[in-house]
Amino acid sequence: MLEITKVLKKNGYKVTPQRLAVFNVLKHNKKHPCVDSIYNELQPKFPTMSLATVYKSLEVFKTLGLVQELNIGEGSFRYDANTKPHPHVICLKCGKVDDIEYIDSLNLTDYAETKTGYKITGQQIYFYGYCPECKN
Repeated sequence: MLEITKVLKKNGYKVTPQRLAVFNVLKHNKKHPCVDSIYNELQPKFPTMSLATVYKSLEVFKTLGLVQELNIGEGSFRYDANTKPHPHVICLKCGKVDDIEYIDSLNLTDYAETKTGYKITGQQIYFYGYCPECKN
């Protein structure tokens, strides 16, 4: 949390307990939560915190490159504190989202640049299927 505090201060953002709590939820949660999930998890500890605070905190984190926003097609975004390029796999039945760490997506980015002439500045790769619990 010391690192996030430094980054926020360096970029002129206030360091608030609520903002740190939002980041902490993301940093220690591999489920890629949506705004409502983050809000509901923090509500007991911060009963006066609004949903807007969660949204604003996430916007700050996105602006600073501290989280990535995932659009997996369910009408709301999910968030991931792992900002290294990596693909995700989404269960079509239960909506579970997992990281796929062992695919080298950077080589794919290099390949896309070579083939298209574009300067690629980012990528998000999604795989869809059924998780181990739902495939049976």
